[in-house]
Amino acid sequence: MSQHTPESPARRRALLVGGAGLGSLALAACTPRTSTAADGQNAASSSGNLLELTPQTTEGPYYFDPGLVRQDITEGMPGIPIEVVFTVRDQSGKTLPDLRVDIWHCNAAGVYSGYAGQGDDRRTSTTGETFLRGSQPTDAQGRARFSSIYPGWYRGRTTHIHFKVIRGDVHILTCQFFLPDALSEYLYTHVGDYARKELRDMLNSQDGIALAAGPLTHGNVKQNADRYVIALDVVVDPAATPSIDRPGNGGPPGGGAGGPPPGPPPGEGDGGARRPPPGMQAALTGEARIDAIVPKPQGDSYKK
Repeated sequence: MSQHTPESPARRRALLVGGAGLGSLALAACTPRTSTAADGQNAASSSGNLLELTPQTTEGPYYFDPGLVRQDITEGMPGIPIEVVFTVRDQSGKTLPDLRVDIWHCNAAGVYSGYAGQGDDRRTSTTGETFLRGSQPTDAQGRARFSSIYPGWYRGRTTHIHFKVIRGDVHILTCQFFLPDALSEYLYTHVGDYARKELRDMLNSQDGIALAAGPLTHGNVKQNADRYVIALDVVVDPAATPSIDRPGNGGPPGGGAGGPPPGPPPGEGDGGARRPPPGMQAALTGEARIDAIVPKPQGDSYKK
């Protein structure tokens, strides 16, 4: 299937009002809400305060290094086009060139490249494949750019994209960033490449990793004519040597030996593609789902 382009705001508004019930507030998910890297640098420099470090998160069981230095990581995967722009700097606000940024995430169906035992029925194998993975060096402005598709979802996790910042052989930051629930909900319910029989079971406000990581790991999304541009300011300690949180042993080098990756028990942590155990919370529906997805101004309501 060919890649789609973002719907016009008017078209998306009409579909949401008549379909998912989220109304035009989904459009707010596509507007910038954080400072630019330059703004952040100026604020840090003028105030003398150090910027807060981007938090470390679990690496998850689906990381491996395919050795692919490339900006376009799509490899023909169907989905809504996105451009991901990282700006990496230190706590003083100084941008950091010549660091390596790795990115990896699942496809529209919620499946990662390189592993077997995935999908809702755990029968999907992508062993030997490398889609939606790649590396880029940061440029003179500390930026690394990637062309990809909007990620899908899998059980037990909200929508997310993994990344690392690497200095030489040292992984100075291992993290994930998160995308607006309203935008994800719209795409998953209106774009065929993302269609699933099941309702997404985990939202940003429920995901333990997203909650622990906090607002610094929420991507800033803007809609262009042919893609969504997702920007993330990343603050690192260039001298850091943190330990890496890996479920199990993080999977065999090179992307697996054909079996499902090791990881946490089914339905926990970043294992994702496993059937949830009895008692795991069901997906929110109806008004409770809208309440969890659509942001409301303090003291105000979006309901009539």
